Amino acid sequence: MVMRKVLANVIKDTTPEFKTMKHPLSGSTIEDIKMCLTLIAARERELADAAGAVASRPYYSDENARIGAVPVNEIGGMEKKKDGGGS
Repeated sequence: MVMRKVLANVIKDTTPEFKTMKHPLSGSTIEDIKMCLTLIAARERELADAAGAVASRPYYSDENARIGAVPVNEIGGMEKKKDGGGS
């Protein structure tokens, strides 16, 4: 996490204010930073998977959410437990 933050700060500090200005870092250094950030993201994903963290991805408001709300009256199995229990 610290490495990702440090690299992000290097990017912020070295990015020119205007797109017309020349970037102080060489193209190969920029690509190396991108590769490092990709490796860091992959490792963070591995650690999250090993810890059992649920991977949540953002979605746009006009997209269907993968998980939706279920009305209480549509939950199945509740009546079966009441009817089948110990009479």
